[in-house]
Amino acid sequence: MTSAAKTNKRAAAFTLLEIVVVLAIASIVMGGAVGLMIYSSDERELRRGSTGIELMAKRARTTAVLQQTPYALEFRETEVRLLPLAQAGQIERTTALGRGIGGREVEEEDDGTVKDTYLLGDMKVFVRRWNSDQWLSTEKDVMHVWRFDPNGICEPLGVRLQVNESWNEDVYHPLTATIRENFLEAR
Repeated sequence: MTSAAKTNKRAAAFTLLEIVVVLAIASIVMGGAVGLMIYSSDERELRRGSTGIELMAKRARTTAVLQQTPYALEFRETEVRLLPLAQAGQIERTTALGRGIGGREVEEEDDGTVKDTYLLGDMKVFVRRWNSDQWLSTEKDVMHVWRFDPNGICEPLGVRLQVNESWNEDVYHPLTATIRENFLEAR
């Protein structure tokens, strides 16, 4: 005898409600990820600038010790330059043809001195001197010089980089020219 049991073979499929819920969750997760990527672009730029300045400070200290000549980092409005202390702090004035005032070329010949430049891009740079609470800005024809002596010692300096409303503050160690303290606020 055969039984007449009914089998319910319903097609295995998702309902429209389930698909809408999954798509809503996926869009929320993707929106958060895009928001984090935009949020961290300023942070990445600030960290890159901080790392670039720290590498230049280490290089200035090492070069000063090896060559037994004082070197300096020169903070300008658009760049940070590494050069011998005797050449730091000079305002470069040029003619329309790119020649220096007095007929000298702006580009100097290689005489064994170490020179390097880090371009800041959209970042603004501020410097805080030792034992001071005031941040000094760099503007056109206003620069700040950070000295590295041949004995390996430098001034304990603070450098603040700012992009839009985000900022990064580094405090440098006077014996190693490395970042001793770091404060970052990315908005």
